Amino acid sequence: MPKPISHRLLIWIGRVGVAATLVGTALAEPAPPPTPAADASPAAALPLEELRTFAEVYGRIKDDYVEGVADKTLLEGAIRGMLAALDPHSAYLDKTEYQEIQVGTTGEFGGLGLEVGMEDGFVKVISPIDDTPAQRAGLQAGDLIVRIDDKPVKGLGLNEAVNLMRGKPGTTINLTIMRGTAGRPLEVKVERDIIHVASVKSRTLEPGLGYVRLTHFQARTTEDMLTAITTLKKENKGDLKGLVLDLRNNPGGVLNAAVGVSDAFITDGLIVYTQGRQAEAKLQFKAGPDDVLNGAPLVVLVNGGSASASEIVAGALQDQKRALIMGTQTFGKGSVQTIVPIDDTTALKLTTARYFTPSGRSIQAQGIIPDIVLERGDFTPAKEQEADPVKEADLVRHLDSPKPAGDGLTGEPKKTLTAEDFQLAEALNVLKGLTILSHRQGG
Repeated sequence: MPKPISHRLLIWIGRVGVAATLVGTALAEPAPPPTPAADASPAAALPLEELRTFAEVYGRIKDDYVEGVADKTLLEGAIRGMLAALDPHSAYLDKTEYQEIQVGTTGEFGGLGLEVGMEDGFVKVISPIDDTPAQRAGLQAGDLIVRIDDKPVKGLGLNEAVNLMRGKPGTTINLTIMRGTAGRPLEVKVERDIIHVASVKSRTLEPGLGYVRLTHFQARTTEDMLTAITTLKKENKGDLKGLVLDLRNNPGGVLNAAVGVSDAFITDGLIVYTQGRQAEAKLQFKAGPDDVLNGAPLVVLVNGGSASASEIVAGALQDQKRALIMGTQTFGKGSVQTIVPIDDTTALKLTTARYFTPSGRSIQAQGIIPDIVLERGDFTPAKEQEADPVKEADLVRHLDSPKPAGDGLTGEPKKTLTAEDFQLAEALNVLKGLTILSHRQGG
C-alpha cells in the first residue's frame, strides 16, 4: 500500500468548486508557515507603495461610501479578493466554511447534491452526485444556473449562491438553467434533502465481469472498493475475468483515496507526484506489489465531470498501461490545496502544488485524453423493419419448439444495457474483447 502522506500537506487534492449545499474535504494537519530567511527583514519584504495605495482606497471607502462599512467587513473582503485573484480554488474560509470543510468527508450533508463552480459570473454544474435530488431532477454536468428562485445569479459570489441553494430538507427550490447551445432557459424544480453519499457502488454485468462506480473519493473509498470487489468475486465464484471502473462525474476528493484506488490495481512504479515551492509540497507515491484483480483486464470510464482525484487514478492507470481509458476528456484540475489556519475559527485554502502523472504529465487545464474517445449517446432500438427476414418459424410445416414450464413472461421487456447506458455497454464490449485476448495470450 502507498506510504502515508506527509501531515504537512493537505490530503484533499480537491473537489472541483463547492458542493451546492456543502462540499466536504479531508484535512491533514495544517502546513506550518515557512521559516523566513535570516537576512529577510519585514520592511524589505513589504511593497510599501502598493500598501500606501491600499490604505488610500481603504480610507476613501471609510469616508466617502454611501453607507458606513465595518472595518471587519472591508478587511475580510480584501482578503477574499486577494485569494480569488489567484486561482478558482484558493479561498478564505470563515467560521462556517471552515467547519464545513473539516467535516466534509463523512459522506453526509444537507442540500441538493451538486458539485459546482463559477463560470462567466454564473454557477456551473460540474456534476450532480448520484442518487441525490439534483440528479433525480435531471441536472447535468455543464449546466449553467442563471437564477435561483427569483434571484439572478449574475453578480453573486459562489458562496452566496451556495447559501441560497441551502435550506431545510423537504423544501423546494426553482433553478433556471442554460444547457448547451439551447437558446431558451430551462426551469428545474428540486426538493432539498439530506444527502447520504455512498462513494462506491458495484454489480455484476455478466458472469465474471464486474462493475464498480466511484462517485467521489472519501477517506473510506479504497476500503469500500476492495470490499465491493471481494463481494463481486464471491458472486462470480472466483476471480473476476475483468472489471469496468466508472469514474464519470466523479469530482474528486481525498488524495490518499486516489492513491489507494490506483495502488489496488498497480503492482509497481509511480502513481502520482506533486511539485510546489515548499519542500513539503514535493511528494511521490509509489505502488505496492498487490493487484486485486490478479492482472485481469480493466476498463476505466471518464468524462468531463471526472476531475482531480479521478484524473490521478485515470492518469496513473493509463501511464502504467494497466487499464484502457474510455469516454471523453476529463475536467483538468491538477492542483493541490492546503488548509492554513489563521486562528481557531478561520483559515485559508491555498493552492500549494501541482500533481503529475507517472510519465510527468501535468493534468492542470489539460485533463486526461481517453485511449478510446466515446461520446455520450442514446440508443433507441428500431420498432419496425421494412421487410422481416424469413425465419424457420415462417416455413410451411415447420416443427414447433416445446415451451418449458413456467415460461409465461408478462410485462414490459427489460431495458437493455445499451439503451440504459450506451457508454457502459461499449466499455463492456471492449472488456469482453480484452478478456478473450488475455485468455489467448495466457494472461
